[in-house]
Amino acid sequence: MTDIITLSDPRVAQVTEQECGEPLVDLRTTTPELRLDPRQADDTGAYAHLRSGALRRLVHAQRLLPAGVRFLVVEGYRPPDLQRRYFDSYAAALRATRPDAGPGLIRELASAYISPPEVAPHVSGGAVDLTLCAEDGTELPLGTEVNATPEESAGACRTAAPGLDAEARANRALMDRALTAAGFVNYPTEWWHWSYGDRYWALLSDAPAARYGPAAPPARTA
Repeated sequence: MTDIITLSDPRVAQVTEQECGEPLVDLRTTTPELRLDPRQADDTGAYAHLRSGALRRLVHAQRLLPAGVRFLVVEGYRPPDLQRRYFDSYAAALRATRPDAGPGLIRELASAYISPPEVAPHVSGGAVDLTLCAEDGTELPLGTEVNATPEESAGACRTAAPGLDAEARANRALMDRALTAAGFVNYPTEWWHWSYGDRYWALLSDAPAARYGPAAPPARTA
């Protein structure tokens, strides 16, 4: 799958940003039609935020799903310092298993799972990690857990991974149809990661510039 553009690709960093100024919006208080999972909850509630334009598109995508199926949002906005910690931690784990790999290779390998902080879609507020669930919140089979690493999933975290059963393939295709129709792009090494307005979206969409630069973290919640 050499045609995948990873977030370490220089073309991503070369995309210009034309910040549109859309605010971060809290899903917990504005969009009851979207289910929110607490597994990535943080002290500030950052995980529950998306840019307003991305959120409108996510609600539109939700309405394109068949009756009885809903999105389960796991994480939206991610503060820059948290993104840095995630990236550095995973890169360190890779270096421990591949001591002969140089910095460039480690960065490329790490970016297949955690974006380099300077181009991270989650830091822009335009990216969302999500899965599908039934009306009662029961998660549907998608082939791996959300956030499964390439190592622990044997590569099944890739959106087009071979060897998935028919139900997982169908559910991934369902997500693809709804989210693509709403204007999102997928990061093909992670079936659960979709974004709008960030640099990666701009590159894949042939947009003249990204709509979202890094967003300031929301105020701490009580």
